[in-house]
Amino acid sequence: MTGKVPIFDALVDAMRAPDLRNKILYTLGMLVVFRFLAHVPLPGVDQTKLASVLASNQLLSLLDLFSGGGLARFSVVALGVNPYINASIIMTLLNQTIPALERLSKEGEYGRNKINQYTRILTVPMAILQGIGVSVFMQRSGVIADFGLSSFGLTISILATLTAGTLLLMWLGELISENGIGNGISFIIFAGIVGRLPTTVSQTLQVQENYALLAVYVLIAVGVIAAIVFIQEGERRVPVQYAKRVRGTRMYSGGSTHIPLRVNSAGVIPIIFAISILLLPSQVAQYFTNSDTTWLRDASTATVAAFQNTFVYNSLYFILTVLFTFFYTAFTFVPNDVADNIKRYGGFIPGIRPGRPTAEFLGRVVTRITIAGALFLGIVAVMPTLIGDLTGVQTLRLGGTSILIVVGVVVETMKQLEAQLLMRSYEGFIR
Repeated sequence: MTGKVPIFDALVDAMRAPDLRNKILYTLGMLVVFRFLAHVPLPGVDQTKLASVLASNQLLSLLDLFSGGGLARFSVVALGVNPYINASIIMTLLNQTIPALERLSKEGEYGRNKINQYTRILTVPMAILQGIGVSVFMQRSGVIADFGLSSFGLTISILATLTAGTLLLMWLGELISENGIGNGISFIIFAGIVGRLPTTVSQTLQVQENYALLAVYVLIAVGVIAAIVFIQEGERRVPVQYAKRVRGTRMYSGGSTHIPLRVNSAGVIPIIFAISILLLPSQVAQYFTNSDTTWLRDASTATVAAFQNTFVYNSLYFILTVLFTFFYTAFTFVPNDVADNIKRYGGFIPGIRPGRPTAEFLGRVVTRITIAGALFLGIVAVMPTLIGDLTGVQTLRLGGTSILIVVGVVVETMKQLEAQLLMRSYEGFIR
């Protein structure tokens, strides 16, 4: 035992390597640009009114999470990356339903680039639609003075600015993914969560006088973080044996390996998808709450009221998270393809016949462990409300979603750093 913490060892080693140090500094530089943009508000915003509106609306608080704190000031990046996430969800669904897109997705790098291009194009109308919903709500809440056909020039400028802000964040995220460390979109959300933490903690200490409840809250937070790390790293290892093979005049000896099936192979993607779906109906309905058509006005008002109901909101949040976990896992892990690959290279799972029986076995195993992962993500999603009601600490909401994103980004980033450090070690050994 050296007494050193592996995560800090990896960071120190990465900073000593010039190429990795440049990637880390590049990532930090892009995050500084993002945080600067998040502090540039749109003109005519009543910040006091905006703060009270965000405090009383849970859906807008979630949108603020994915805007990286940009909505808290109704800044030029108030929409964040949420329109891009919505476009990605739509393209993922279309890939499974439109044969042409499905064939394109299997054409390697060219297909992926084309689908990414379609996703970027789809982000523009999604940003405009979301910008209309948020702006109308802000105008009716008194946060901004004018928005609509009566102020056409100002309306166009607000929508153009919000759309441009989303595209700029999307571009920054892609730059981080290409030239920096980790996933750029996840890092932008991560930076927003971490950036809001000091303010949230200071506000809680000013309001909350029961330090015993705060201590309980901290203990619960530590337990939640430990559980998240445990589930995130948990996996079922399915053993695979390979028989001896003869190719030409040479014989290749068999071996054994395993297929790592993670309990939560979907990561934070299902929660992000669920939040995006939850936000969209309420944002669209906001625009029609003052419609002259009676049935449309009533339906829109009922939709907004339903999504502001805590029980309805948490129930839908939990159900959507569970469903998206199964959907995303089924999309990323196809038992038939895995079974075919094992059979092609002369492998088999001990006690299971190759081919269809192997695919059925893998399907059963994945379904069982995905149930645990889906329920875990669903509980994490609704945890802020549950813990807030349990401890009575409402100012410092134990955001299970926020913790999951932060822990997930940190763990995945450190894995990437360690993998690149290991690769450098092998390169040095070969030289």
